Amino acid sequence: MRVFVTGATGWVGSAVVKDLIAAGHHVLGLTRSEKGAEALTAAGADIHRGSLADMESLRSGAAQSDAVIHTAFNHDFSKFAENCAEDRRAIEAIGAVLGRSDRPLIVTSGVARVARGRVATEADPPVPVSPSYPRASEVTATELAARGVRATVVRLPPSVHGHGDHGFVPRLIGFAREKGVSAYVGEGLNRWSTVHRLDAARVYRLALERGADGGPFHAVAEEGVPFKEIAQVIGRRLNIPMVSKSPEEAAEHFGWFAMFAGFDVPTSSERTRALLGWRPEQPGLIADIDHPAYFAQ
Repeated sequence: MRVFVTGATGWVGSAVVKDLIAAGHHVLGLTRSEKGAEALTAAGADIHRGSLADMESLRSGAAQSDAVIHTAFNHDFSKFAENCAEDRRAIEAIGAVLGRSDRPLIVTSGVARVARGRVATEADPPVPVSPSYPRASEVTATELAARGVRATVVRLPPSVHGHGDHGFVPRLIGFAREKGVSAYVGEGLNRWSTVHRLDAARVYRLALERGADGGPFHAVAEEGVPFKEIAQVIGRRLNIPMVSKSPEEAAEHFGWFAMFAGFDVPTSSERTRALLGWRPEQPGLIADIDHPAYFAQ
């Protein structure tokens, strides 16, 4: 298939591009920079100039393709609501082009708020859009599916790890370096579900090759890694003490990141594995981050 990939030079999207090409698919990768174009060319993808804010570029990319994988999202949390609105417009623009065709659309979402106080499963419905959670990626995909678009969702866990990661764990390392302690909240028993980005990329491809039917899919390799175990690796690698923080102290220590540090989001991928025949092959989170590469960034 010829697959249009948004976020094609991003952390997850670039892995998706390489996985698709290795499996024999052709990729049209969205990029707005010359550096991104060079990376896509090196990976063997075709270049499509544009951005999430350029609706015409999104419509054009979708029109040229047999399928679309949407991994792009602006993670600047200082303007989260604005970025969520842009994401909704982008998904709707792509969906309008695909219409009632057999061409699948796979949209990226997250597992963080899908379930509270229990293990999240693929049967859990999308998180409703609200002022406290304005991200509408999954809700928009569900609305498109109701209108006949062959749309589905891949939900990602809080930690999509791998060497070169610039996500949550590197932020924790940064806080630890700055504060001189590796902190966790309470007893540190809250759990982060995780996946290596190369394993996550295969979920997108397998879902695509099966027509994107049966979703949402959970790209989750580990159901839940206790946060304290992450803090232990960071403390040992940086040779600094571990400390427990109360929720109030965590708010001061982590600032805006305190909500993420306190996440308890155990997540199952049992149904995804059964439907797609997916089995994670890469190292788990603790083994992956317990490496000098994570601390040399």
